[in-house]
Formats: sequence, C-alpha cells, structure tokens
Amino acid sequence: MIEPFKEFLLPRMKEGLSRAELLLEARRRGFSGSRETLARFLRENKVKVATNAERAMKWMHLVLQGAKTSWHIKKDIGDALAEDDVTTLLTSVKTRPLKARNRALTLLAHGNRITPGQIAAFLCIGRKTVRRYISDFKKGGIQCVLVRTRKGVRKAANPEYAAAVFRTLHAPPSAFGFNRTTWRMEDLHAVLSKQRVPISKAVIHTIIKKAGYTFRKARRVLTSTDPEYREKLQKITQILANLKVDEKFFSIDEYGPFSVRMMGGRALTKPGEIRTVPERQKSKGRLIATAALELSTNQVTHFYSAKKNTDEMIRLLDLLISQYRGQTRIFFSWDAASWHASKKFCARVDELNQAAHREEHRTPVVELAPLPSCAPFLNVIEAVFSGMAKAIIHNSDYASVEAAKEAIDRYFAERNDHFQKHPRRAGRKLWGKERIEPEFNEVSNCKDPGW
Repeated sequence: MIEPFKEFLLPRMKEGLSRAELLLEARRRGFSGSRETLARFLRENKVKVATNAERAMKWMHLVLQGAKTSWHIKKDIGDALAEDDVTTLLTSVKTRPLKARNRALTLLAHGNRITPGQIAAFLCIGRKTVRRYISDFKKGGIQCVLVRTRKGVRKAANPEYAAAVFRTLHAPPSAFGFNRTTWRMEDLHAVLSKQRVPISKAVIHTIIKKAGYTFRKARRVLTSTDPEYREKLQKITQILANLKVDEKFFSIDEYGPFSVRMMGGRALTKPGEIRTVPERQKSKGRLIATAALELSTNQVTHFYSAKKNTDEMIRLLDLLISQYRGQTRIFFSWDAASWHASKKFCARVDELNQAAHREEHRTPVVELAPLPSCAPFLNVIEAVFSGMAKAIIHNSDYASVEAAKEAIDRYFAERNDHFQKHPRRAGRKLWGKERIEPEFNEVSNCKDPGW
C-alpha cells in the first residue's frame, strides 16, 4: 500500500522531517495508511527519523555555530519575527557575551516554534528564565530582552548608603551598645539593619574600600574613640546650621613637618621607564604649614611655623582676630592635640573675649568647637591639605625650603582667588583635587588615607 509513495518518501526523509511531517505530506498525496504502516516502512528501509527535540537541538546548534544565515532563519520561522529583528538577533548570537547570546537565541528558537523546555535544555538555563525572556519580548519587542539595564543605582555607588555606613562607622561601637573599641563587620551590619538600611556585608566592605580605607588598619582610623563623640558632633553641626553672616567658622590644623627633598608619587611614565627616588637623601630643610580654612567662604589663612606648640596657636588666633575684625563671632574647630587646648591658649582666649578689649579693638568673640578625639576624617582642612599634597608636594624636587614655600603660597593664593570668584563651585582645577567639597559633614572622610 505504501509502495507507490516510495519515490516521494525517500528523498523527503533526507530533509530531516519528523514522522508526523512525513505522514502529513504522504496523506496530502493520497496515502491512506496508518502511522504504524509508515513506521514499519521506515524500519524496513533502516531510516532513522529525528525526534522533535533532536531537530530543535540541531537547529539551535546550527544557528549558534553560524551555519544558518539570517535568510535561512527567516525562511524557517516565517512571519514570527521581522527581517531586521532576525538580523539583530543573529548578530547578538555571534558577537555578544554569553547572557545576551542566550537571550537572542531564545527569541530565534521561540520564533521557530521550539518549546521553552527544549530551549532551556540546550542553553543550560532555567525554564522560568526562558519564559521571562519570551514574556518580555511579547511586551516590548527584542530591545526589551537584549537591553537589560539595571534599575536604579547600585547600593555601593549610592551616596545615601555610603552616608549611612560612615555615619555609623565614625561613632565608637560603645555608642550603639557594643562592648568593643573597634568595629567588626557583623556589628556594623547589625546596626545598619536596626536602622532599616538594607545592605549586605559585601556592599559595606565595597563602600569602605572604595573610600580608600582598609577596615582593620590602625593607622587609617575610621572610628573615633571619644566617649563624647555625639555631643561634640551635635554642637558643631548646630553651630554650622545657625551660622550667621557676621560669624565665621575655622577648621584648623598643621601640615607637616615634612622634609624638602625629592618626593615620590604617581606620575605618567613612558613604556619601560621606571621612576626611582633615592631611599637616603639629605634634607634641604623642614617645613610646618599652620593653616585655617574658613568654611563659609573657603578662604585659607596660613603661615609657617618652626614647631607645633601653643605659641603658634596664639599667633594664629591673633592673626585671625586681626584679619576678621568687624565680625561678631568666630569659631575655632580642631583636633584634640594638647597645644590646641592648653591653659595658656585658653587664657589668651579669655583675654580677647573681655568686653573692654573687644570694644577697644572691635574684635569678635572667640568660641572653641573642638572635634572629637581621633577624628581626623571630620577635619575639613585635611581635605585641603590632601589636595595640596597631590598637586605640589608629591613628585616634587624643590631646590630649597624657600622654593617649597613659594609653591605653597601660590597654591593657597590661587585657591582663595578661585573661591572668591566662584563661591558656589568646588571646581576640578588644581585646588579641586581635594577629597571632598570644603564643608563639614559627619559622613565625610576628609583625610586622604593614601597620604
């Protein structure tokens, strides 16, 4: 009964048609036999017919290997995909990374009526993933599947999460009920969880590392040990929040002492060139730069000191009193160095604050707003010093102490001039290489851990 159809069936079997397709083609030509009759004929002629799953796997393999052109694929899938979409998807299969390739091949296979289970088995991905790709394609086309943009900003790059981490990290663990002097990652994570900050330990580590700090290095302290940390921080914050036009707030510190000699640092070098700095050098002199940064105007007042002591602090106090004569009040904020709060200095402050002296010299009231101990990260002028070091100290080889002084004087003069002309713009100029904008913030890391 099947003999008249031999001439038709044998060539068609070589085309890789399934048994169902062969049976359908044969019945269109008048074959009235059963499926079993066709199967017996195929066994007698030793013809192995591929299953649907095998044909699907072979088709996807040919597409993946580049054996099928966009014309062949378009012929196979018909009107399921537009011609331009087929070209775009095939290009993605050939050139894009693994995930994009899987998405593109999923859409091509779906257009060829291959089931999600077969696609998932070939690509070694989950069926739910395949169904999601197909669902996204039906909603928004191929671009909705190929262009997978992450919604929002990564937590490690989100300034709100970084602020939450450093706001907690800067306070001592005892402030949150931990009987410890240093933070552990699990304790930090627990505190943030109680504050309803959804963040993992890995993201916390990334934020700290991105800021340039190593979590357990004692020389790069991120945590203050001052038991009055919160009270001092709150006092400074309130002062700055209520600072009037005729009041000035100074962040004060000393840079140095440092030796004037050939300095190392990062610099552009030619291929194969290795920059070297002699390990043993004869110093050309030593420098200490004592400076005060006025936060509301970003103006730096500085001079050079022979030592770090009370006399130099009184000298700075007298200079600022004279320079800002006519103001009603000035605030001094600095770290907990002993010469910053000596009896001699406090006596000088009391003398300047006497009503008779102020009325005679028209000088402002002096108030002290000390930073918490072991909190260099809160001292805003440290950011200015870090920017200056990167710009004119590192990679330098000044001929003398006077040459180094001239460079520092010019740096601060240019910086002051810039912020007088652009009071609201931090800029990315020479003096703009500072770590942060010159403003006080409890989450700031003003001191550069690299210098």
